[in-house]
Amino acid sequence: MNTFGNLIWLVLGGILIALIYWAVGLLMCITVIGIPFGLQLFKLGSYALWPFGYELINGPNEPGCVSIVMNLLWILLGWWEIALIHLVCGLIFCVTIVGIPFGVQHFKMALNSVFPFGKEIKKKQ
Repeated sequence: MNTFGNLIWLVLGGILIALIYWAVGLLMCITVIGIPFGLQLFKLGSYALWPFGYELINGPNEPGCVSIVMNLLWILLGWWEIALIHLVCGLIFCVTIVGIPFGVQHFKMALNSVFPFGKEIKKKQ
């Protein structure tokens, strides 16, 4: 069922979301200061490609001091707009009954895109 959900997700814009995350991540990695932010965007892009059957969870010993500071910096630099876009997309998908699972995935991505530091992608069990 996860594979079917992921395939429909890709057709309904998941591939576009992942490509945008990866493209912006590459741009962020141009500077040394932007590399940590670019790596988080790569992680979010990988999760956006196959969201069904996977989840972003706190890593071991997280949240730590460094991840809290980086998440705060992430929010202050305006990356909260990603979460706002995911919220709007989630609301649009939730208009129909068929779109509710995809809207829920957008809501999960919205939450994880606000605080990406200290998170790991894990397969659901």
